[in-house]
Amino acid sequence: MNPRLAAAKALTAVLNGKASLNSSLPLQLDKVEARDRGLTQDLAFGTARWQPRLSALAAKLLQKPFKAADTDVEALLLVGLYQLLYTRVPAHAAIGETVGCADKLKKPWAKALINAVLRRAQRESEALLAELEHDPVVRTAHPRWLQKSLKAFWPEQWEAICAANNAHPPMILRVNRRHHTRDAYLKLLGDAGVKAQACVYSPDGIVLEEACDVRNLPGFNEGWISVQDEAAQLAADLLDLAPGQRVLDACCAPGGKTCHILEVQPQLAGVVAVDLEAKRLVRVRENLERLGLDAELIAADGRDVATWWDGKPFQRILLDAPCSATGVIRRHPDIKLTRQPDDIAALAALQGELLDAMWTTLEVGGILLYATCSTLPTENTEVIEAFLARTSGARELDIAGDFGLKQPHGRQLLAQQGGHDGFYYAKLIKIAAARG
Repeated sequence: MNPRLAAAKALTAVLNGKASLNSSLPLQLDKVEARDRGLTQDLAFGTARWQPRLSALAAKLLQKPFKAADTDVEALLLVGLYQLLYTRVPAHAAIGETVGCADKLKKPWAKALINAVLRRAQRESEALLAELEHDPVVRTAHPRWLQKSLKAFWPEQWEAICAANNAHPPMILRVNRRHHTRDAYLKLLGDAGVKAQACVYSPDGIVLEEACDVRNLPGFNEGWISVQDEAAQLAADLLDLAPGQRVLDACCAPGGKTCHILEVQPQLAGVVAVDLEAKRLVRVRENLERLGLDAELIAADGRDVATWWDGKPFQRILLDAPCSATGVIRRHPDIKLTRQPDDIAALAALQGELLDAMWTTLEVGGILLYATCSTLPTENTEVIEAFLARTSGARELDIAGDFGLKQPHGRQLLAQQGGHDGFYYAKLIKIAAARG
C-alpha cells in the first residue's frame, strides 16, 4: 500500500472519533512495504501534530467543507498539505502520489479536487498562513479549547508549552540499577559511538542525542535499560520505597513504573499491578520478563476494590491515573484530535473515584503517590484539593526537589523541548483510618 494512503486511512479513523493512532496505525503499517513504514508513521503523526494549522489552510483553499462521508478524502488532503509544508518530499512527488491515492479510496472525483488544492497550496500557502497567523489556533497548532485552557492556567508558559508539544520528543533511557550505574552505562554508550548525556532530575535517566532502535543499544535484551521519559522516572524515588513493603501500582500499563519500582527496591515484599484491561497487561508482562522481574498482575477496574483486593494493606501506592495526556502530546499528537473539552471534567471525576477506592487499601502510615501526564490543574491540584477536603485521614507531604512548579497541591512539570514530558505528582500520607 502507498504510505500516503496508509497514513490517510489511519487518520480517517482518528478524525471519525473511532480510534487513536496507537490502534489505527499498526493495522495500516502491516499493509505497507517495510522500507516505507518510517515514512508512513511520519506522515500520520506529522499530519496529526499540525492538523489545526493544516485544517485552517485547507478551509481557505476549499470552496466548501467536506461531507462527513468524505473524511477519508479530507485526511488524504491533510497528508498532502503536511508533505508540502513540513517534509523534504519533492513537491511533484507529494502532489502526484497523494492525488493518485484517491482512486484507491474509490473516489476518483477527488483527484481533481486534491490536485487543485495542493497546487494552489504550493503557490500560496506562505501568504495564506501569514493571514491566518493572528489566530492562536493556527499559530500554535492546538485546538481552540486546549489553547484557551493552557493560556488560562499557564499565562506565562502557555506558548512555550505549545511549542514543546509540537516538537519531536527526545529518546530517554532508564538505566537498570540492578545492572549498572548511570555513569557506567554512559561509558558503554560512548564506547559504542552513541552520543548521550545524563538527565537533569532522574538519577537513572539518559537522553540520547539522536533516537535509535533501542534493540541495538548495549544490553537491551539483557535488561540493562528501558525507554522511559524522565518525568515518569521520578515516581519510583518519590514513593520512598523500603525493604518489606507491599506496593500497589494502580493503572499500571504499559508497566514502565512497575518495573522501575522493582529495580529501585529489590527487597519489596511484593508488587501488585492492576489495570482495567487484560490486553494492556500483556505489555506489562513482556517488560517484566525482559528485565527478569516479577509482579502480580490483575485485570480489574481499580474502583471495584472487592473484585481484586485480598484485604492485605499496602504500605505504598502509585496511582498513575487515567487523564487527558495533555503533557505527552508531542509523543501522541492525535490527542489534539481525539480529546474534547467535556472529557476533562469526566476524567477528574474518575480520578477522584480512583483515589477514594485506592485509599481504602492503604495502611495507616502508608504513602499514596498520585500522578498524571496532564498539564491541566483540573485533573491535578484541584483533584487533590477535593480529595483532601473530603478525606479526614489524609495529609499532603511536601515534594522536595528542583523539578517542576510548586502548585497549591503537588508539583507540575511542563513539557520541555529536548527534556522531560509534562507530568504531575502529589504525595499523600494516611494518618488515620476512616471513621465508620
